[in-house]
Amino acid sequence: MKIKLLPLTALTRPLLATFSITFSSVLAADPVPALPPLPVTIRAGLENPSTLIPVDFTGLSFETSLLLPDTEGRHYFSPDNKALLNLFHTLGVKNLRIGGNTGDRDFRKAPSEADIDSLFSFAKESGIKVIYCLRLYNGNPQEDARVAKYITDHYAPLIESFSIGQEPSAYPVEKIDTRRSDERMGAGHTHYSYESYATNWSRFSDVILASVPKAKFSGPGVDLDPEWPRHFMADFGKSGHIDLLTAHIYPGGAGGKVPVPEVGRDKMLSCEFDPIYEKLAAGLISASDGTVRFRLEEANNFFNGGTRDASNTHTASLWGLDFMWWWASHGAAGVNFHTGNQVAAGDKLVPCKYTAFYNTKEGCAVQPLGYGMKAFSLGASGHIVPLTLSPSDPGLRAYASEEKGMLSLTLINRTYGAIARTFELALDIQQALGSPETLTLSAPQGDLAAKTGITLGGAPILSDGSWKGAWTPLNPSATGKYTFPLPSATAVIIRVPVASSSH
Repeated sequence: MKIKLLPLTALTRPLLATFSITFSSVLAADPVPALPPLPVTIRAGLENPSTLIPVDFTGLSFETSLLLPDTEGRHYFSPDNKALLNLFHTLGVKNLRIGGNTGDRDFRKAPSEADIDSLFSFAKESGIKVIYCLRLYNGNPQEDARVAKYITDHYAPLIESFSIGQEPSAYPVEKIDTRRSDERMGAGHTHYSYESYATNWSRFSDVILASVPKAKFSGPGVDLDPEWPRHFMADFGKSGHIDLLTAHIYPGGAGGKVPVPEVGRDKMLSCEFDPIYEKLAAGLISASDGTVRFRLEEANNFFNGGTRDASNTHTASLWGLDFMWWWASHGAAGVNFHTGNQVAAGDKLVPCKYTAFYNTKEGCAVQPLGYGMKAFSLGASGHIVPLTLSPSDPGLRAYASEEKGMLSLTLINRTYGAIARTFELALDIQQALGSPETLTLSAPQGDLAAKTGITLGGAPILSDGSWKGAWTPLNPSATGKYTFPLPSATAVIIRVPVASSSH
């Protein structure tokens, strides 16, 4: 099956080069490349740094039901869960959103104060902040106010904001909801009006503010609709209590609607999702108007737990890495990947295919998406450095950042199968202060369908949450330049000491 590759959007812009990188050649491991090598030059504008990547950009999102103790009375979010604590540190997770369908419309059981205590004890130990979802649909504003006051009185430094409601656009409009429980989002399924939501949101927030006068809120948290954020900011943005504009995004739609895994993988690595990103980003940027941050508080590739043999494969490693970089480059405050052993698909909890990791008796079994998150944490810090690709190629994504004299480039070769091509980097760094080092994200034989065997820097992420990958120094060739192959279905991070730019 061939991927339909569309022209890249403006990922780069011409700038004066401080160094150049040229691509060419082939990789012996690719038996018969379907496409010839394409020389590409990448220029980085170190003298023109742009957006500062927030230190808490990387986040995760979990169902509220996960706060409840298991059958043995143990809490998932607990300081005693050392593997999870280690993994949060390894992946660079700094933001935790608690919500999902079980936090609102499909509310099951309210977490007790002891459950909340365990969550925030974990948050304190792991050094993260929490976005906490309060129930709106069939909820009680006085009860929400009680919960918000308890959290604020005990854990104010650890709470990022409160959201009120989960994906309200998917609320039913009839007394009897005739929609399938797993078909409540997307075109043709969402009919609940913003006006009804705003009326209820205002009523609930007034009661909460009466108990917690300094409460900060985030919202509206709907899927792929730029109009709701615009209305939300127009109605509540000047209240002084909106800390975060939020949206949800599952660009692939319902996971169960993907006919075969190859289609799911093609969608994730082609440019098919780009227009979806662009439309939502434009709406969020316009709505925020530079006065409030915007964050994807719940995101992944396909909703209802993902799609089989795509969301849980090496494809997700590359997609997740690119997804985080794309949104960082467009000014997002962060991305919270929805995850967990089980997630809500409508009113049911189903095994999760798109999860970043599974919790097991042995610890944490890191899945492909988790490797993409780790790769992002290693290559994204400081200010984004704009890049120019000449010529551009839709199969190659390139991003860069610089912090304290360290330039990091992330290069993602999204080609595979019949359109696979291998690039060989030739680095000609005129202002480098030291030799480059590389770190590679890959799967065995470049297999996009691989679910295991993925490594970063030659090492897996272990069940105790640790990772022992290594950077590989690049030795100059006889001409004094540096070369490095970039195989298909592979990503590489290159870091180079440079003269620090002034920001």
